[in-house]
Amino acid sequence: QVQLVESGGGLVQAGGSLRLSCAPSGSIFSRAAMGWYRQAPGKQRELVAAITPGGSTNYADSVKGRCTISRDNAKNTVYLQMNSLKPEDTAVYYCNAKFAWLNYWGQGTQVTVSL
Repeated sequence: QVQLVESGGGLVQAGGSLRLSCAPSGSIFSRAAMGWYRQAPGKQRELVAAITPGGSTNYADSVKGRCTISRDNAKNTVYLQMNSLKPEDTAVYYCNAKFAWLNYWGQGTQVTVSL
């Protein structure tokens, strides 16, 4: 079973920055598409950013220009750098890995952006 462990969440003031990390277990990382999703209370889980095994990326319109997703295959880690954070970015952020028909989720890390 593949486990994904997120870290880097916390409390930050509006305009601040955070870098989230996700370190999957297992041996599929280099061939898996990785993504960051978020879910705020009462709202549907939404894609924030995704990166393919080849390094191509895509972002939600709400975070374009403020977030950067990257991966380090040597460290088996995917990152989400978030800058210019806004209160509406407050949510639980989940790491996701997709490989073939398999779909794995982390337990989530809380990001809270204060006014």
